Amino acid sequence: MTDLAELTRMIERALPGASCEIIDQGGGDHLAAAVVAPQFAGLSRIEQHRLVYAAVQPRFDDGSIHALALKTRTPE
Repeated sequence: MTDLAELTRMIERALPGASCEIIDQGGGDHLAAAVVAPQFAGLSRIEQHRLVYAAVQPRFDDGSIHALALKTRTPE
């Protein structure tokens, strides 16, 4: 099972000032995350998602995560 707190730390470390909420959608390897980060300003949705995926890539590589659904936005 994936350590959700670890994933949250990975994202928040890669995107200083970000806040992140991750939930398990079943099986421990299908997850959903809502990420709010100032770094997303001026970026397309795809670019925002790439930043988050890059932060957790090691968990995709080791098979801990199979799927990660994202909702991203800038602070308002």
